[in-house]
Amino acid sequence: RSAYWSALESEMQNPFHNPAFSMANLTAAINQIPNRYGKLEALRLMPEKSVRFRQVLVEERNGVLALLPTLPPGSPGTVGVRGKRKMRSFVVPHIPHDDVVLPEEVNGIRGFGSETELETVANVIAQHLETMRSKHAITLEHLRMGALKGVILDSDGSELYDLYAEFDITPKVISFALTTPTTNIKAKCADVLRHIEDSLRGEIMTGAHVLCSPEFFDAFTGHDRVQKAFENWQQGAGLVQDLRSGFTFGGLTFEEYRGQATDVEGRTRRFIAAGEAHCFPMGTVDTFATYVAPADFNETVNTLGQPLYAKQEPRKFERGTDLHTQSNPLPMCHRPGVLVKLTA
Repeated sequence: RSAYWSALESEMQNPFHNPAFSMANLTAAINQIPNRYGKLEALRLMPEKSVRFRQVLVEERNGVLALLPTLPPGSPGTVGVRGKRKMRSFVVPHIPHDDVVLPEEVNGIRGFGSETELETVANVIAQHLETMRSKHAITLEHLRMGALKGVILDSDGSELYDLYAEFDITPKVISFALTTPTTNIKAKCADVLRHIEDSLRGEIMTGAHVLCSPEFFDAFTGHDRVQKAFENWQQGAGLVQDLRSGFTFGGLTFEEYRGQATDVEGRTRRFIAAGEAHCFPMGTVDTFATYVAPADFNETVNTLGQPLYAKQEPRKFERGTDLHTQSNPLPMCHRPGVLVKLTA
């Protein structure tokens, strides 16, 4: 009996075997780390929706909208017409990322049974989790930007899903002709808004937002038809509104976006190409979503997905501890017709 309790006590004192570092606790910890990267996360445009499986079925209902006629009292009501339904299947991407905690990182603090040891080891693991969390965050931002552009790309630039092809929709591209001084920019903005409103198909919106490459933003704000309004906005915006909210002109809110990341081969990839901008509606109900699927662990079978998962296990011969994290997100735009690409 004493040998059993001694072994159990030793197991509890070992920080890498302690229940405080279990899958559930590490997963909770990595999800609590603040996301310091992601404009689309800050906009809260694509709320997370947990699913139980790695496959998502998106149902399209081409609803029929018609005016209802007035009829005499007692007359039978008109019968609703069912729209055609189409089902499309999407596999949720699986994004694993591993790291290791080496003995050198916790060297000199291996006093068994001391609270400070557990706290310090927890700090080391937390530092690793924070770095891994940031990598998952920028990856999610890249996927979400792809959904806003209608084509979701992998980290190497290969195509995961072409939402336009999936929903049989022709991409909408509007040239703002910013190199022509006489271009009617307000008319261009009105064309964008009308297209989005026609493509909502019963959905609502509170406004339209445009994320611009620096080249597009400079050409737009420097255009003869826009420059004076932009200068007036700069002079008064600091007193009346949040400068981070962007510059509103012609019913569209324009904001410079400089998101970029380095892929595994060391190449820097911009999320928005030079001279381009992408417009989308804000305040919709179910146009955008980020589906999150469960991890491929025994403990997570048939459970609702979490944004991030983390797990650890000792390395061979106790030469450190392997950290495993993964995310399984699928950003989705259910109405790709509302997405508009703008060119300078």
